[in-house]
Amino acid sequence: MKNEKVIEIEVKGKDWDKALDQAFKKRKKDVKIPGFRAGSITKEMYIKKVGIESLFMDASDIAINEAYKDALKDADMELVCQPNVELEKVDKDGCKFKFTFIGKPEVKLGKYKKLGIKKDKVDVSKEEIEHEIKHIQEHMAEMITKENGKIVEGNVAIIDFKGYVDGEELQGGTGTDYSLEIGSNTFIPGFEEGLVGLSIGETKTLNLKFPDDYVENLKGKKVKFDVTIKGIKEKVVPELNKDFFEDLGIEGVDTKAKLEAHIKEEITKEKEKHIEDKYVDDLLRAATDNMKVDINNEIIDEEVHRMIHQYEHELQHQGATIDQYLTMTGTTMEDLKSMMKPQAIARIKTRYLLEEIVKEEKITVTKAEIKAEIKKNAEKYELKEEEFLDYVGGEDNVKYDLEMQKAMDIIKEG
Repeated sequence: MKNEKVIEIEVKGKDWDKALDQAFKKRKKDVKIPGFRAGSITKEMYIKKVGIESLFMDASDIAINEAYKDALKDADMELVCQPNVELEKVDKDGCKFKFTFIGKPEVKLGKYKKLGIKKDKVDVSKEEIEHEIKHIQEHMAEMITKENGKIVEGNVAIIDFKGYVDGEELQGGTGTDYSLEIGSNTFIPGFEEGLVGLSIGETKTLNLKFPDDYVENLKGKKVKFDVTIKGIKEKVVPELNKDFFEDLGIEGVDTKAKLEAHIKEEITKEKEKHIEDKYVDDLLRAATDNMKVDINNEIIDEEVHRMIHQYEHELQHQGATIDQYLTMTGTTMEDLKSMMKPQAIARIKTRYLLEEIVKEEKITVTKAEIKAEIKKNAEKYELKEEEFLDYVGGEDNVKYDLEMQKAMDIIKEG
């Protein structure tokens, strides 16, 4: 591809002798020869006893640093991913490396203005508002002990239970004082339904069957549960009265009408953000579809690697690891890479699109704009300006982000 450069660098003569000497110093302490203290063997004796070939790999590793500097100078290009390095030859006279450098691919912009994409309008229905009010009421509901009466849908039953399969006690199928919401579908089909109508103190045997899509050793098998009802709780949903609004604690909201207005405003904000995000995604998809760029597999692989690294950090914040995620989802690292590849390509294309628009439109960012952006974000994240700059990697990254924002504004306004 046009954005690739292959540079071959040979290390020989004094430079190779120096690398061999350093490799020998590293290796000699591991060689034990009778009559010599550990590490006191001469290079000549080492070569005679062990062979010069044993130094080649370490010497190549040492020589590669200087070779890389020379190759990078010869390539004279801005790299967009780590170069590929091959050791083509190594012997007593020297070694030869082949470096494949990859720069930014050529980008040919297509149409990126007046793309004919309309932004959706925000609409909040009465049903959505009522649904949210009911959700709030459910959240604030109290569970009251039901002294008399029978279990009905929506009650929480406090139960002891024990399961049996093929006459043997079911491992993990026993519980004491377990709180089970009837209708939550927490247990296998038929379990919760079988408790409806029972009273405190009653015991019932449920003869059920595990679903066909259950775990391998139990799917489709018959199971018996002995269940004792030890308590019943019912959910009491609060009325929309003075006590409710005081407990709700939203400033200025003390009537249903005001609550409806508040909820409508919140839903509107949420929908506006969703609509804006979708609008930007649609514009970028259309603009990147119109441009032409050939992206090297190495660039894609590096972007995928970056995304996985970011995902690992997110999992760590949740107290999990990437290995745990792969185990729980039944996927492999290769599966994860394949899943992330389309998004990686979209991210790369978006980045190249906006960078090319910056050049095409001659977009500039002033020092004052950079300073204002730093101040705004430092205040937003409650950081000192120096701390914010450390976090984002310096003023150049702030400048870059502002350029990207301005390029996006051109796509939206054009």
